[in-house]
Amino acid sequence: MPDDGSLLQASVIFLLTAVVMVPLAKRLKLGAVLGYLLGGVLLGPSVTGLISAPQSVAQLSELGVVMLMFLIGLELSPRRLWVMRRAVFGAGLAQVVLTGVVLALGAWLVFSLPANTALVLGFGLALSSTAMGLQLLAERKALNSPHGRQAFAILLFQDIAAIPLIALVPVLGTAQSTDNNGLWHLLQVVVSIGIVFVGGRYLLRPVFRMVAKSGLQEVSTATALLVVMGTAWLMEWAGVSMALGAFLAGLLLADSEYRHELESQIAPFEGLLLGLFFMGVGMTADLSLLLSHPWQVLGLATLLLALKSPLLTLVGRTVGRLHTQEALRLGLLLAAGGEFAFVLFKLALQHQLLTTALYDLLVLTITVSMALTPLLLMAGARWLQQAPAPGSVPPEYHQLQDHGPRAVIVGMGRMGQIVARMLRAQRVPFVAFDNEVDTISFTRSIDNIPIYYGDPLRAGVLRTAGAEQAEFFIVATDDPETNLQITEQVRRRYPHMKVIARARNRQHVHKLWDLGAHPVRETFHSSMEMSRQVLLGLGLSDEQTDARLRRFRQHDEAVLMEQHKVYDDEAALIQTARQARAELENLFESDRLESRPGVLQQPDA
Repeated sequence: MPDDGSLLQASVIFLLTAVVMVPLAKRLKLGAVLGYLLGGVLLGPSVTGLISAPQSVAQLSELGVVMLMFLIGLELSPRRLWVMRRAVFGAGLAQVVLTGVVLALGAWLVFSLPANTALVLGFGLALSSTAMGLQLLAERKALNSPHGRQAFAILLFQDIAAIPLIALVPVLGTAQSTDNNGLWHLLQVVVSIGIVFVGGRYLLRPVFRMVAKSGLQEVSTATALLVVMGTAWLMEWAGVSMALGAFLAGLLLADSEYRHELESQIAPFEGLLLGLFFMGVGMTADLSLLLSHPWQVLGLATLLLALKSPLLTLVGRTVGRLHTQEALRLGLLLAAGGEFAFVLFKLALQHQLLTTALYDLLVLTITVSMALTPLLLMAGARWLQQAPAPGSVPPEYHQLQDHGPRAVIVGMGRMGQIVARMLRAQRVPFVAFDNEVDTISFTRSIDNIPIYYGDPLRAGVLRTAGAEQAEFFIVATDDPETNLQITEQVRRRYPHMKVIARARNRQHVHKLWDLGAHPVRETFHSSMEMSRQVLLGLGLSDEQTDARLRRFRQHDEAVLMEQHKVYDDEAALIQTARQARAELENLFESDRLESRPGVLQQPDA
């Protein structure tokens, strides 16, 4: 770190580099990932030397990948993972095995490396970058495309496969001990995964419930960070991939009522730390090696891309059943090396499977391949514009297609629950929010409604729920001021959305109209139903009762519209109210009920 490890100075340098390089790269249409990588190269010891010890930020930057995997787990419920089993354990397994074997054979036969070294090198290079792949898909809004979903499945299997690969390195290495360390390590892995499973399944929900009841936003943020970082620490202690542990924790909380709250808390940190991870990758690049052996480095990076891309395309086309264009996109996206290769090769160096020179060359090769990927995607964008042919998408992708909710309900009290039950009966996808923990628990236990804890006034909560895709936003909280605030926020963020809001009284109706919402008076319709029962009891027929109620409703709505022009003028409002009362009496003058029950002065036409 600069200046005796000044954390503040280093933070300023990182943030300044990100603020300058990322927008510049985006403006040049190179993508944010390449901007971070180039920024890291500039900061590293090979160029400016502003950060002289890149390894000092490596552990912190790895938290970006950890948080990314936690968010992936939150998005991927066990039900969706089961639906994806063929994509994950079919295409994912085929890609890792096929690519690993081909690269290992090439390293053994062509470069004459020892068999154990070639095996580690081949399967290490077979892994792709989860962080970069998902970031590039997100930038291109292709996460839900066929090749995006297949890429996600393959990356997920690669993260799982990293565990046995890491465990295999000490077995293949020459610097291994002869005691029972292997058995102890296996026990650590089992215990740590067991703790994550039990904690995520049974302990975290009561903790989040207690934190939510406190109402302290900073404690909620601290709890979310504790879950992610605590899981990462536990997995690191066990010698397992921290990212996989975070993914398991997220997966166990995917169906939790606190899912969107957690996602909104973690997302800002994930974005910054993921950027720091890419900058860390750039800082580790040894440019002196690139300058001294440019053709060797570029040749190896090109060879890696040239070998992996066709193999990925083949897997996507045959096992993944993608259209040719989508399979080619998949090949370009995942052809580069990945972050787990750094971990694997560093461990291989420690166990004397790799020499220092070969390790440096591999790290630089992976870095260069990652830097070339956004450029390859840009070059192939116009060439791969043809849309997939109908029927070329595998059936499981149709099952996974998530168009998001068509409605968002805020406030699950008396009104919100009725709306939710009606939508569910009509099989209309929706998502509901409330900030009362007891209401959420009770509603979930009885009706199994998709209700979550979260404050809709925070943009992150609505964004993580896919609110921008909804057609209707129903504001049903029992606090008029909160309804107004939520309506104002929603109308500003999502002007295309139709807002239906619960109104306490006529004054509240006017304010909601001003905000462009469609107000529904909370007691008006129930009062009309009560009036109907009274009129029927007094002797009117159903037709006569409906005619009178319809006439009353039309008059009341007309008056409400007229009062909206002067609702902020109390004197004018009183005057219109008196005038409306007189008009209403005149309206029913010809067919009023006599004092004697059950007798009409004049029947309705």
